Amino acid sequence: QVQLVESGGGLVQAGGSLRLSCAASGLTFRSYTMGWFRQAPGKEREFVAAISWGGDNKKYADSVKGRFTISRDNAKDTVYLQMNSLKPEDTAVYYCAGAMWLAVTAIRALNLNEYRYWGQGTQVTVSS
Repeated sequence: QVQLVESGGGLVQAGGSLRLSCAASGLTFRSYTMGWFRQAPGKEREFVAAISWGGDNKKYADSVKGRFTISRDNAKDTVYLQMNSLKPEDTAVYYCAGAMWLAVTAIRALNLNEYRYWGQGTQVTVSS
């Protein structure tokens, strides 16, 4: 049974930082491109970042580029999202997701429908 479990969310002031983690089990983690998505109240789920199975290719949404960093540790079956300079508009539930052998360089990597496995999400709230 595949499980993706996010952690690290919380309440932070604008300008602060948080580090999200997503621990995977039940899958061959090193074969999966991992992505982070977010969904704010009343809005559609949107792409945030993705990292290739080997960690050498990364993609970011324009809204987080330069502030967020995605990384992974294949020895620990875990993907991370370091979020710096947080803004109130970053407030959302953050989800990690996995897609087997999905090319991060492809436009498909931004499409949530390309990801087979999803976590339950972790709430991030940024106060102004």
